[in-house]
Amino acid sequence: MLSVVEQVGNHADLPFGCTGDVGKSLMSSYLYRLARFSYRRRVLVLVLWLVAAIAAVTIAQVSGGKTNDDFTIPGTEAQKASDVLSAKLPAFSGGQSTIVFAAKKGATLTTPAARDEIRTAMTKLSSVPQVSKSVDPFTGRLVSKDGRIALGQVQWTAKPPDVKDANLDAMQDVMKPVRAAGLEVEYNGSVFPGWRFEVSETPELIGLVIAFGILMVTFGAFAAAGMPIISAIIGVITTLMGVTAAASVITIASASTTVALMLGLSCGIDYGLFILSRHRANLLRGVPPEESVPLAMGTAGSSVVFAALTVIIALCGLTVVGIPFLTVMGLAAAASVLVALLIALTLLPALLGFAGRRVARFSRLPKFGAHAERVARRTAADPNSTAGAGWSRFVVRHRVLVTVVGVVLLGVLAIPATSIRLGLPSGASQPTDNTQRKAYDLTTEGFGAGFNGALLIVAQDVSSPSDTLKISAALGRQADVVQATPIAAQNGVALIRVIPKSGPNDSATQDLVHTLRDNRTTIESGTGAHILVGGTTASNIDVSAKLSSALPVFLIAVVGLAFVLLTFAFRTILVPLKSIVGFLLSMAAALGAQVAVFQWGWGRHLLGITPSETISFLPIIMLAIIFGLSSDYEVFVVSRIKEEFTRHGDARAAVQRGTALSARVVTAAALIMFSIFVAFMFTSNPTIQAIGFSFAVGVFLDAFVVRLTLVPAVMALIGGRIWYHPKWFGRWVPDSDIEGQRLEKRLAEGDFGAEAAKAAEKSNVAGR
Repeated sequence: MLSVVEQVGNHADLPFGCTGDVGKSLMSSYLYRLARFSYRRRVLVLVLWLVAAIAAVTIAQVSGGKTNDDFTIPGTEAQKASDVLSAKLPAFSGGQSTIVFAAKKGATLTTPAARDEIRTAMTKLSSVPQVSKSVDPFTGRLVSKDGRIALGQVQWTAKPPDVKDANLDAMQDVMKPVRAAGLEVEYNGSVFPGWRFEVSETPELIGLVIAFGILMVTFGAFAAAGMPIISAIIGVITTLMGVTAAASVITIASASTTVALMLGLSCGIDYGLFILSRHRANLLRGVPPEESVPLAMGTAGSSVVFAALTVIIALCGLTVVGIPFLTVMGLAAAASVLVALLIALTLLPALLGFAGRRVARFSRLPKFGAHAERVARRTAADPNSTAGAGWSRFVVRHRVLVTVVGVVLLGVLAIPATSIRLGLPSGASQPTDNTQRKAYDLTTEGFGAGFNGALLIVAQDVSSPSDTLKISAALGRQADVVQATPIAAQNGVALIRVIPKSGPNDSATQDLVHTLRDNRTTIESGTGAHILVGGTTASNIDVSAKLSSALPVFLIAVVGLAFVLLTFAFRTILVPLKSIVGFLLSMAAALGAQVAVFQWGWGRHLLGITPSETISFLPIIMLAIIFGLSSDYEVFVVSRIKEEFTRHGDARAAVQRGTALSARVVTAAALIMFSIFVAFMFTSNPTIQAIGFSFAVGVFLDAFVVRLTLVPAVMALIGGRIWYHPKWFGRWVPDSDIEGQRLEKRLAEGDFGAEAAKAAEKSNVAGR
């Protein structure tokens, strides 16, 4: 029986338009050959990947690379102020630590014994390597009115990422006698003991255990369940060790490795799942393993390639923002997805070669093997009898109602996003047992929230101490300023510390920063100096502003590139447009859920979080990652629908059957990704918690509400017109053969040998 593709030949004016000569060099054919090579040379392929992983581990260990969260934001005023300090006042260009001393309730720090302990410890700090200056609370006059809380200041010569952990440990050792005297000692600032966030192995272990359980339910075989996980782990090890090695020469934020780990595991398992699912279906239909593996790669592999490329494009799109730490985060995550793709295309076929038919042997466990075997054999024999088929029939039958309800649901979830407030994490967002949080709360109690977010005013071209005093006095007269204190002067540059009345993430502090910059002429008046407003708080404000302004540019760039890629994949314009609209709905809903939980505090006791501003870089990385992952599921579902439509040309029947055939594997893939993201919520770092929650909600809504519900409903409404494209489009846009139909035709014609032709016939007939 000839498929629709074979019958229509070169008639590009048909709504689904398939040409005969445009795409002779098909991706599916290349993937078929690559998988056949990897299967036959499986020992060589496995050895090469193991060597790559071992080499990456070795280089990472030798390089000694470590992540850090000291961000540089080129082009911002805060960064310019930092650069001036580095050039003119190097002693004050490094990191700062605030040591918070607190007596017990009812006691004070002003007793001779407590005063002596604190002064002695602060004096000893001056001898710690990399410490430029230390000021005890009594000399700096930073003792609360009730005498219970005091602030010591430490200036480091090195930038925060360059301050050695040994020196931070020495700081803690110096403070041990103070603690022994019954005083509380907590730390805050740009660098302090425990400031580095170490990525825990617990979340990924939890995610892997859950993923294995889902795969066991899906496949009912230990070999099949373990295969995607093993290959994903090898890919993640290789990528993370490479990122660690790179951290020795470039600044890589701790969140970068976490995001790379999340995506490396989830995408690696998902890509393996889609290919393995097609391979095992072939085996159950009687296709020999040596032909089933390349055939599965030639059909499902094209979808995997396009899905991965969409994610990679979205992540690389973070480079257009112009913020180095986001650029590195995007490239690190893109590298993890690329490695996951290469693993799926090469190592997975090799592992399947070692496994042989064991991936189709069901476990004897009653809860797993028996159920999975019944479902698998029923799916192979009668795809219309599955739960996925029942759902697809419901969606197609009630397509109008389903579309309306789905859109309304996502719209309601998106409402909180209209109240979003952006900021970067401060001590206030940390868990209550964290030293930074304790220091923040004690400082607020004793001095006011503004002491947690001092502004550093860098005055250039200062000719005399009197000019510094004039500028300081002018700063002190500004609204929302508690005090302005000169700290140092050298090489014509003066440094002045300004304490706001409001906290570092309050809107009043943001207004103050803008006011100081707008009124700089008045503040400088009569001195001939020029001021810059900097410091960590001002830098965070600049980051949020730059991210907000870059968001539209990023969205247009990424969506535009992905639109081109999806148009090439499906050879129609309406499918990519539908995909983008669905993504915007799921993105808005996920962002709304994030605001409701992490900003408004809904369910904070259940999740163990402290409500705070939405992390300023979260929306943009959500756009990149959720868009990429949503395109994954779009490709997997729609390619199966297109495959069915290409065979018989009945649009609604294709939607129903294609959705039914992809529902089980897409559900498993989405649940795996969802579980891995959720596992990262159980960390102590609020940034990682917010990222894990947002990704999990985004993936869940996009997979189940958009791709498995709204997409088939809308496609059933539009009908065959969804595949329309103009004649010129069909002539000039190559056919990637994403559904593998033209590969099956070439196999049937004997282009890859007689055995391959027999395998293709078994798979094709059974699939119909």
